[in-house]
Amino acid sequence: MSKILIIEDEVSIAELEKDYLELSGFEVDMEHSGDTGLEKALKKDFDLIILDLMLPGIDGFEICRRIREKKNIPVLMVSAKKEDIDKIRGLGMGADDYITKPFSPSELVARVKAHLARYERLIGSAVRSNEIIEIRGLKIDKTARRVYVNGEEKAFTTKEFDLLTFLAENPNHVFKKEELFNKIWDMESLGDIATVTVHIKKIREKIELNTSKPQYIETIWGVGYRFKV
Repeated sequence: MSKILIIEDEVSIAELEKDYLELSGFEVDMEHSGDTGLEKALKKDFDLIILDLMLPGIDGFEICRRIREKKNIPVLMVSAKKEDIDKIRGLGMGADDYITKPFSPSELVARVKAHLARYERLIGSAVRSNEIIEIRGLKIDKTARRVYVNGEEKAFTTKEFDLLTFLAENPNHVFKKEELFNKIWDMESLGDIATVTVHIKKIREKIELNTSKPQYIETIWGVGYRFKV
């Protein structure tokens, strides 16, 4: 049974989310402040975290950032704030998804299931020997899910790693944002393709010497992205 932590200060919303998730077979824990939520998220083992953005104490952005320093589990950020800048900031902090209130509980459950299924497939696959991709100083260890740039390890979120690996495994092929979103996030009807742009930006910051002149991931204006070899 997958364990989920809900960090949400509106008790009625948290309890509604909890009820629907438990009906779907999940074990659910709740916290209603940023401080206690962060403490529990770091101390206990959860398979996924549903994180509200506006919380008393520590806000969702900071909580997400600090979770990402320690753990690589899926984080779904929830907020009534609809501005693109908040979505971009949340995804940039390492969130795997951003859901805008109000939303239907069934949509939340669908997203939770999709993220858990993908994460479990990634960590549950048994590989006998490490699969390595090496291109001009960039080393991607697919088995250990680690990335090195000129020998220095860089920290990647689950989706950042998946996106980089997919592009590197399909060099010189131009992919539309919609194609990348459907391939990596595995949810054709849910989410926002702006997620792809945000993740490409974060990847470039980690692997490129000069993000304005990328040597690995090129932007093909009006079309999408291409990994150059």
